[in-house]
Amino acid sequence: MALETRNLGVTIEKHEILRDVNVSFSEGKRTSILGPNGAGKSTLLKALSSLNTRYEGQVLLDGEDVRAMGRQALSQRLAILPQGATAPADVTVGQLVDFGRFPYRSWLRPGDPKADREAVEWALDRTHMTGYKDRRVAVLSGGERQRAWIAMALAQQPRILLLDEPTTYLDIGHQLEVMNIVDEINRDYKMTVVMVLHDINHALQYSDEIVVIKDHGVFAHGTPKEILTVDMLARVFGVRADIFVNSQGISVLSPVALVDEARGKGAAAHD
Repeated sequence: MALETRNLGVTIEKHEILRDVNVSFSEGKRTSILGPNGAGKSTLLKALSSLNTRYEGQVLLDGEDVRAMGRQALSQRLAILPQGATAPADVTVGQLVDFGRFPYRSWLRPGDPKADREAVEWALDRTHMTGYKDRRVAVLSGGERQRAWIAMALAQQPRILLLDEPTTYLDIGHQLEVMNIVDEINRDYKMTVVMVLHDINHALQYSDEIVVIKDHGVFAHGTPKEILTVDMLARVFGVRADIFVNSQGISVLSPVALVDEARGKGAAAHD
């Protein structure tokens, strides 16, 4: 396992968010984290990346406690794109992506210009942003901006990529564009991807494994086929759904009513 937690617990301002979370993320796989709002999905991602180190238990990367690693060493192996990332108004796409090379630089070691340039060019190419290199991030569309941020994370050349709701606020076309880029990176470079998603059908299509968070802990963990069922949607999200197979042979879940609504209509019909 590339990344795992042992008895992870997080309490924020006296509110317990996560309790005794034991979960492992398989190397080279795409794992989606799902759950209701406020379940602790983003909190889990921040602990995995050491953006938050105020937790009980352990987060292990290749068997090593991430809190014992230096920030620079960890950032060379793991990158995270959190929600709501912002950049100064005058920063260009090329400059933003170059920020991803900071883990390979220090006051005593300025870095390798050739390696930095090649990494930035590779990241821009993989996210289809080469032609935007000299444009300011502030003038990009939402989809373009998200691709620029993903390029910055890729410039770190990590083995593990953490994404917190990477398609939020994007239209359908840009959502698919972002998900396809992530899929290609995983497929072509065997990069481990862990992402928080809200879209159940994206999780069905773009995941090898699913982790469902509910009631402060792991409610379920397995393959999409095992986990993403009509019963799970009812128990975790309180919705009744239909399931069908689309033209690409992919299962699709379509929520049709809240569970309580469906029960109420059934009772009314019976009366």
